[in-house]
Amino acid sequence: MEGFEEEITEPVSPTGQYLNSSCLCVYILGVLEFEISIDDCQTLSLLQDVFLPINTRFSSIMIKDQFNGEKIWKRVEVNLEDHINVPEFSSEKSCNSFYDESLDEYMSKISMEHLPQDRPLWDIHIIKYPTKNAAATVVFKLHHALGDGYSLMGALLSCLERADNPSLPFTLPSSQKPKSIFSTKAIIKRFPSIFSSTLRSMMDFGWSIVKSSMIEDDLTPIRSRADDVKLRKITISNVSFTMERIKEVKSRLDVSINDVIAGLIFFGIRLYMLEINQESRKASSTALVLLNTRNIKGYKSVKEMVSKNNNGAAWGNQFAFLHIPIPKLNDPKFENPLEFIWEAHKEISRKKNSLVTPLTGMLLNMVKTIRGPEAAARYVHSTLRNSSTTISNIIGPVEQMALANHPVKGLYFMVVGPPESLTVTIMSYMGKLRIAFGSEKDFIDKQKMKSCMEKSLEMIIKASTKTMA
Repeated sequence: MEGFEEEITEPVSPTGQYLNSSCLCVYILGVLEFEISIDDCQTLSLLQDVFLPINTRFSSIMIKDQFNGEKIWKRVEVNLEDHINVPEFSSEKSCNSFYDESLDEYMSKISMEHLPQDRPLWDIHIIKYPTKNAAATVVFKLHHALGDGYSLMGALLSCLERADNPSLPFTLPSSQKPKSIFSTKAIIKRFPSIFSSTLRSMMDFGWSIVKSSMIEDDLTPIRSRADDVKLRKITISNVSFTMERIKEVKSRLDVSINDVIAGLIFFGIRLYMLEINQESRKASSTALVLLNTRNIKGYKSVKEMVSKNNNGAAWGNQFAFLHIPIPKLNDPKFENPLEFIWEAHKEISRKKNSLVTPLTGMLLNMVKTIRGPEAAARYVHSTLRNSSTTISNIIGPVEQMALANHPVKGLYFMVVGPPESLTVTIMSYMGKLRIAFGSEKDFIDKQKMKSCMEKSLEMIIKASTKTMA
């Protein structure tokens, strides 16, 4: 087996190294809720025949190259039984045969645990107990160094089939392909605006450096600034909305679905902060909104992502953080909840189309080259720690998925390991929007956070209706 291990290696991307360093260790939990109970007798064959072939990283470990000291993925033999977990819950905590509390505690537990570095960086947890949402639940825990949400969603789609017709491909919600702000046909006409955009980009880049390295957000009901040596202890909760309600607001305000979602989350966070502490209406809080930097539309097959001719859809971690200020409620302008959507639209659009993302990438590469990957990882850690929350979004299929003839009723994910008290993730699936919260345990009231998000949408819908009157 030794020859096999040495035979297949590949370099770890810079971002992969930052996310698996001495100061930062980030994981993705993918949660699949099933309509029917699970028979786990097929687990080994499914992992061997379907999961492992997706990408060699699922059967590789991260090590240092003995010649140049750089981190590489090294192919190893996988003992699948080491990666499979089937927990047993006590019936004492069940209520009417449901095990929601036990599942919550189990999710909190595995969120804090580091995966061993001497075997491939993933685990699967099969929860056979029913909850109010599902007859059974499967949780994939994958190290973020393996890939970002785009890569892992593409992998998931290649493993599962359409429940209604396995021979048909999945349909994804329509979205516009990102456009570059530099159009060669219009560059002369747009020179003044391009010059202005470049100037703003440099100012935004300067602010991003200051924000990442020196200026922290205020302490608020969503930011404790607790220093944890290990992974922060969190609880995971989620709230579900129908996409139709989001689309209602989108059409009324003539903005994107992502603008509505961002505004909804920002307003919901401020409502929560206000309920806990009235003074927090004046607090400075920043959200790090994750941007997929691939200039593509929709998901590509795993085969396309790992090929050399991937047309910009490469497997891995290709994302950037956008520093987006969360509007303050002490400004009379933001008494109208719709202003949160318009402000989100303005800020995200401006920074998405600026030079901040490539400049930040250049800065990190320069830090890595001069001071090493650990120094660059510390900069990423500082960027996260100085903010109040991180928000990431994955688009799921319109049709129902099935795994080995087990229909998937619900789907969401969570990112665990960032040094923040609150992480927010968004997942669309089967016409529903799932917003999940990774909340610092015993600091953030997860039930109150959920109710504030529900209140946020109700107030936004009500306000948007008035604009039509």
